[in-house]
Amino acid sequence: MFFLSAQETPSSSKSKKKDWSKVRLTNRANDHFMIQYGMTTWAGKPDSINTRGWSNSVNAFIMIDMPFKTDPRFSIAAGPGIGVDNMFFEKTTVTITNHLNPLQFKNLADTNHFNKYKLVNAFADLQLELRFVLNPENSNKSFKVAIGAKAGIQMSAHTKGKEWKDKNGHLVVGFDDKFIQKNKDKYFFNGNRLLGTFRIGYGFLTAFATYQFGSLIKEGLGPQVKPYVIGLTLSGL
Repeated sequence: MFFLSAQETPSSSKSKKKDWSKVRLTNRANDHFMIQYGMTTWAGKPDSINTRGWSNSVNAFIMIDMPFKTDPRFSIAAGPGIGVDNMFFEKTTVTITNHLNPLQFKNLADTNHFNKYKLVNAFADLQLELRFVLNPENSNKSFKVAIGAKAGIQMSAHTKGKEWKDKNGHLVVGFDDKFIQKNKDKYFFNGNRLLGTFRIGYGFLTAFATYQFGSLIKEGLGPQVKPYVIGLTLSGL
């Protein structure tokens, strides 16, 4: 009886390392357009400032994605966008039009006040990311992570109050529920911002976080608060 055996050569027993430089990216989509929505908080906010509800930020970016030639799992992406931060307050007004005093957050719990009141800061941003995607040929069905920064120039700042009510929560006589007051002024706020950014997720949906390194409010003109945001990113194209 004869027994035949075959012996693997060392070269065949080892798996070949994938040559990422030859991966085809013809149909690749990698987050060229991003929309973000998240919960906004002010780090360093004094207890005397009464915020309420779901303060939020909305961002939209158009990004140019540039894969590394030697390994397209990695890429650099950059592009312009717009960011809008909405901070909501409880029985409080923010006096952004009085330049004679520091920025005031007036507690109106014991008198007439707006039932809905917010401060809105809008920025033109430039986003930069270092990205990694596990499957660069089909990033829409792949794990991905990105770290980066964005710099912004403030375009506008305004407050908006709705529903003028008394201390008991009733509409003040002569003011209906459609009464709105809006004040616009950028004086108290820094004209630019720099934030660190982070994203992680799968396919079209990623969780994101941002942190502003400098204060939203100018030094000496109010509390030195630093906004940070946690939320979700919808991306594609």
